[in-house]
Amino acid sequence: MIIPLRKPASDEQERNRSAAALRYGATWVTGAARTADARRAVHAFLVRAARTAHARVTARAEQNAQLVVSELVTNAVQHAPGPCGLTLELSADRARLDITVWDTSPTLPLLHERDGTRVGGHGLYLVHACSRALTATAGPGGKRITAEVAL
Repeated sequence: MIIPLRKPASDEQERNRSAAALRYGATWVTGAARTADARRAVHAFLVRAARTAHARVTARAEQNAQLVVSELVTNAVQHAPGPCGLTLELSADRARLDITVWDTSPTLPLLHERDGTRVGGHGLYLVHACSRALTATAGPGGKRITAEVAL
């Protein structure tokens, strides 16, 4: 189940907010997160950013953002019990999308040594390759991982 962080704004409110950063958030209850929902959210958000904030979004940038969100949400579902969430935020200069995924596990992800014979464990390499920056922060309620994707 996707739970919006705020009510949808009218077109007039969107125009008035075009100078402010665009933001979207979703929270999923235990076991309900789906990477397909997260990818659709990225697509819809970037379409909205292009329309209302005049962000220039290339097809490659959208593909990178969808890959990043797929990997991060999949990791949250596989490695953390409980709810998880997603926040998408367009930078003020409209040149970057910040993708943050949070979950209830305080354990930070590990980047394993490369091994072409291993099944799985390559997601963070993909996220790193598609992002300008990647940060992970642990807290008392879990962790947040943020990837900055250039548009």
